[in-house]
Parts: sequence; structure tokens; C-alpha cells
Amino acid sequence: MNDLVVAALLATGAAWMLIASIGILRMPDVYMRMQASTKASSLAAGLMLGAVALHFGQAGVTARALAAIGFLYLTVPVAAHLIARAAYHAGVPLWEGTHVDELANAADPGPHGPRDPDPADGLAAAPKD
Repeated sequence: MNDLVVAALLATGAAWMLIASIGILRMPDVYMRMQASTKASSLAAGLMLGAVALHFGQAGVTARALAAIGFLYLTVPVAAHLIARAAYHAGVPLWEGTHVDELANAADPGPHGPRDPDPADGLAAAPKD
């Protein structure tokens, strides 16, 4: 019975990896590709690491697998957010089918975005070359 559960977890994880790779190839812009790849690959890696933990059934292996799953679920969304934010501020264009750009009128456009500082908020104007 244990082998069937392990095989099911591995097959499901492999299917989610396939879905992630198809998402990378099929999505129209970098932001959608990043979303598709991070969500599906995180789930796939979690399923596969869960299969490893079940297969070996040792406390040390299970602890390492759970630690790796936790590390993935904490770091992958943060890294994807930072990469997407950097891409946006670097000027990577959105897909032409995107209807809403929520960052276009953001209060903080980032360190490289255009901003005319208001003297009332205590920021000095940047020198113009």
C-alpha cells in the first residue's frame, strides 16, 4: 500500500512539473510565465519530497524533506515577487491583453521609476545631469 501512495505522489508531482513546463512555454509574458512556473513547480516539488519521505520512512529523511518543503514554500513566492517587481521596474512590457496595471499608479514606483519629489515630504530633488 505504501508503494502505491509513493507512486501516486511521484506521478502527480511529475504531472505538475509537466504543467509548469507547459506554462513556461505557453504563457505570453514574463509575469504569467513566472506565476505558472512557481506555483506548479512548488506543488510538484512538495509532492515529490513527500513521496521520498514516505518511501524511506526514517525520521531523518522525513525531517529533511519537510524542511526542504518548508524552505521552498517560503522562498519561491518571495523570489518570484522580487524578480517580477524588478522586471516591471526595468520596463519589461506587460502582455497586450492585460487590462489592469495595478502598479502604474503605485505610491512607490521603485528606486528607478520616475518620481518628482514633493518638497513638503522632506525629500530633496535629485540633481539633473
